[in-house]
Amino acid sequence: MGKNMTLNQFQQAAGINAKLATRWYPHITTAMQLFNIVTPAAQAMFIAQAGHESAGFTRVAESFNYTTTALCNTFGKWISEDQAAKLGRTQDNPAQQEAIANLVYAKRGGNSAAEDGWKYRGRGLIQITMQNNYRDCGRGLNIDLVANPDLLLADVNAAHSAAWFWQAKGCNDMASSLEWITKKINGGYNGLEDRRQRYHKACQVLV
Repeated sequence: MGKNMTLNQFQQAAGINAKLATRWYPHITTAMQLFNIVTPAAQAMFIAQAGHESAGFTRVAESFNYTTTALCNTFGKWISEDQAAKLGRTQDNPAQQEAIANLVYAKRGGNSAAEDGWKYRGRGLIQITMQNNYRDCGRGLNIDLVANPDLLLADVNAAHSAAWFWQAKGCNDMASSLEWITKKINGGYNGLEDRRQRYHKACQVLV
């Protein structure tokens, strides 16, 4: 099927409603053409991974609305139990999302200022995160994402940044390896089963 994916095929492959499909279809298809995501297997994996990372194409910014327990499970290497207890969501208090981001992303990936964790939190369909990645992605898309990180919230840039990341990390060469792609995108294997289900759904339509 390759590059000629129709709107209906995209909707079925992504498992989303018609409104979301109409919103994302032109940006996804253009992004895939620009960054050479043209084989059916690569397109299926790209749609599956972008779908997982964006909660079914509904979210383009990282949420830090974590409970205390989820904070420890997700960022245990970067946050203490005491810090998680103070910052995480409880029955009585909302999560301190900005403070969480500034703590867990401090002095990593080019972040240096105290507020950089929140400023360069994950944005786009495949969560571009931390200043160095914003810089490199901005160069790839010809926009200044270091100065204007919220540009990644625009649908066109959210889609194009995901395709840029895919190409930049060599994902086309490993497009059929769910585990390899997941680790490249996630840094681990979080959500692997959901990604697998999304990939199988997309393959049924596109491959």
